Amino acid sequence: MEGLLELVYPPACVACDEVLPGAGFFCEECEALVLETPSPHCRTCSEPGAFPSARCPRCESRPPPFTLAYAPLEHDGAVAKAIHRFKYEQRPDLARPLASLLATMAKAYFRDVPGALVPLPLHTGRFRERGYDQATLLGVELGAVLKRPVHDAWLERRRATERQVGLSEDARDANVRGAFWASPDVKGQEVVLVDDVYTTGSTAAEATRTLKAAGATRVFIVTLARARRELL
Repeated sequence: MEGLLELVYPPACVACDEVLPGAGFFCEECEALVLETPSPHCRTCSEPGAFPSARCPRCESRPPPFTLAYAPLEHDGAVAKAIHRFKYEQRPDLARPLASLLATMAKAYFRDVPGALVPLPLHTGRFRERGYDQATLLGVELGAVLKRPVHDAWLERRRATERQVGLSEDARDANVRGAFWASPDVKGQEVVLVDDVYTTGSTAAEATRTLKAAGATRVFIVTLARARRELL
């Protein structure tokens, strides 16, 4: 059946749709524009750089409530293009290959990090605009690859927020404060929050505080890509 599907729907580049000669995620031209998150990096949020305390200045001054955040790729070039198509160009079908890409690139992270997968949800208003929740689609496909449970009802975004792009760090924190609700089912559970892009971590931190207030023991963050600090 898989072979038949590949004949009808051959694998294509997630950034430009060029048909690939075999299994993979990017065509040769787009592959050259893929940047992996470099090492060394912050031991808490994975911000690239060699820091004296092994933690970046942001995590030193504002220790986040989550245990560890990780993104294997930089939000640039072909990766940024693929994520933009997935989120804003009505391409929910990219959830499966992007989840496979994340599982492949973050294999070591998932080997060391326990917990059920919980997508970082959209507000219902944004969901109606877009027609789908990209983090939930990514989380469901990732769970299928990793064979881990996915609980998309454990976290809800109950207050609409402004887009975070262009806001200062303090404004980002204020924008998402109190935006989430967590199910009591998270009590005693370890959680891996799943999203597409990690920027300053304000949204992930607020979601983590909400989950821990409901009883989650530890919260980890994983995203496909992270925004480069100098572009924020």
